[in-house]
Amino acid sequence: MDVSLQDMKPGDSARVVGFAKGERDYRQRLLAMGLTPGAEFSVTRVAPMGDPVEITVRNFTLTLRKAEAAILRAKRT
Repeated sequence: MDVSLQDMKPGDSARVVGFAKGERDYRQRLLAMGLTPGAEFSVTRVAPMGDPVEITVRNFTLTLRKAEAAILRAKRT
C-alpha cells in the first residue's frame, strides 16, 4: 500500500518506491540526500501542525517541509 509521508506518524517505517511528478530540481535534491528508490526510512518526529516532518534515512536525520514531502511515494514496511 502506497502511503504519503504526511499520513505517517512517529515510529512508522517505510521504503521509498518513487516520486510523484513535479519539481524536477527538488526530486534531484531528495535523491542526493539519500532518498533513492528502495531506501528505508522511519519517521522520527512530526511538528504539532504537521509541518515539518523529521525522518531518519541511512543513519542521518532529515527534516522535510510538508509541501516538499508531498512528492515522495513510499510503501509501509
